Amino acid sequence: MNTRPIMSALLALLCAAPALAAPAAANSPASAVAKPAVSNCHLPGAEEALRCLKVSVPLDYANAAAGSLKLHVTVAPAFRESARSDPLFVLAGGPGQAGSDVLPLLSAAFKRVRATRDIVFIDQRGTGLSGKLDCADPDNQDTMSDAEIENALRRCIGATHANFAAYTTASAARDIDVVRRSLGYGKINLWGGSYGTRLGQAYARAFPDSVRSLVLDGVAAPDQVIPAGGRDGQAALDKLFAQCEQDAGCHKAYPNLRSEFDALAARAEAGIKLSIADPRTAQPVSVTMTAPRFLQTVHSILYAPADARRLPFLIHSAYQGRWEPFIARRNIAGDFATDGATSILLHFAVVCAEDVPRMTPQLIKDDAAMLTRPLADRMPALCKVMNVPAVPYAAPTTIQAPALLLSGALDPVTPPRRAESAARYMAHAQQLVVANAGHGVSQLGCAPRLLREFLDRPANRLDAACLAEIPAPTFQLGSAGPQP
Repeated sequence: MNTRPIMSALLALLCAAPALAAPAAANSPASAVAKPAVSNCHLPGAEEALRCLKVSVPLDYANAAAGSLKLHVTVAPAFRESARSDPLFVLAGGPGQAGSDVLPLLSAAFKRVRATRDIVFIDQRGTGLSGKLDCADPDNQDTMSDAEIENALRRCIGATHANFAAYTTASAARDIDVVRRSLGYGKINLWGGSYGTRLGQAYARAFPDSVRSLVLDGVAAPDQVIPAGGRDGQAALDKLFAQCEQDAGCHKAYPNLRSEFDALAARAEAGIKLSIADPRTAQPVSVTMTAPRFLQTVHSILYAPADARRLPFLIHSAYQGRWEPFIARRNIAGDFATDGATSILLHFAVVCAEDVPRMTPQLIKDDAAMLTRPLADRMPALCKVMNVPAVPYAAPTTIQAPALLLSGALDPVTPPRRAESAARYMAHAQQLVVANAGHGVSQLGCAPRLLREFLDRPANRLDAACLAEIPAPTFQLGSAGPQP
């Protein structure tokens, strides 16, 4: 999912990658829930008025005295009056992204589905309009050192008085069922992207009788641990380098791409002092390109193939001493961020409780790779500041509901092998792999039509040959942009 740089290049990597573990199941409460008031609302990312409501959920399901919090829910009603009774619930990524952040999917991935089904977007507890847990970006973060930014994050954590232990995936799954019952729905369909696939699987295991089907895009495996994602990121980078070598134009323009990247990464370890024209203002500015900032930017670029095909140009330009294009690309996420951007503290609350406790020395050794090393090095210490109790890992049970698993062959965080692992614990799963896709498939080519076909008849096998027609973007060979 798209995210902004949070507090530093390192923290942007934390938020861009999904945290992946499987929480224990929970039984559905039998008590009825109050029907909330619904009002029309206009939110960024949607042109028309939608329906918004607040749903009250317990802060701590094991302790009623802990109080409650209000979840923001957005409903896009089906276009047809004779809508089907089983809506599609949308679970965003991160963890830390809100359902209201991904409303543009209405006009992309879900434009066919919405003809006959309500689409329900939930702002997960601690995100968006559901009591967002976040830290403000320092105004001068571009010129701050990594240590200064990390210290600012530590101060923010210390000044936040939230009960971080209440913000687990298991609690978010129980919240989904409260929303389902509050809206009067019976069985529901789930769409999850990135971390949302983990949350979707958690809900399907905790409330199997409430799930009609699942669509999981960028699938998280039950045993996947963040920040141990080096193998997947390195594989995506190696594929990009190989594709450039096989492309006549790219190879001619950048014949030494791999060695240039290695040289830049080595120089960044010591810090590269740069005096450049600020890509935003054209004014002189001094910045230091550190290894976390350099590697995080490369890693984030790999998420989308169209973006990745610009990376050879960015690497080559930086190797020649012209860093402005690289830094301009690094600035994009922050420059176009909105108030609805990823919640950094919710991200840490989930990852520190559910993933970092499973980062064994052997796992770190087996998955060691350059792109995610800064994350692996710093997360344990930051999690000590969060001080959340570890959530015990539960062996995954089998999901009986039909599931459609979508994977991009170029995905640097949830490649097809992760979906294959997840499918081992699903009784009725079909996996589709798109050769020229990265992290996110649902909005590409014929995928919106296939989503509608699957949701209408989830027991049927899809004819997905049309996904092979999604073309590979062209490489950027100069400052003018990608080739025609």
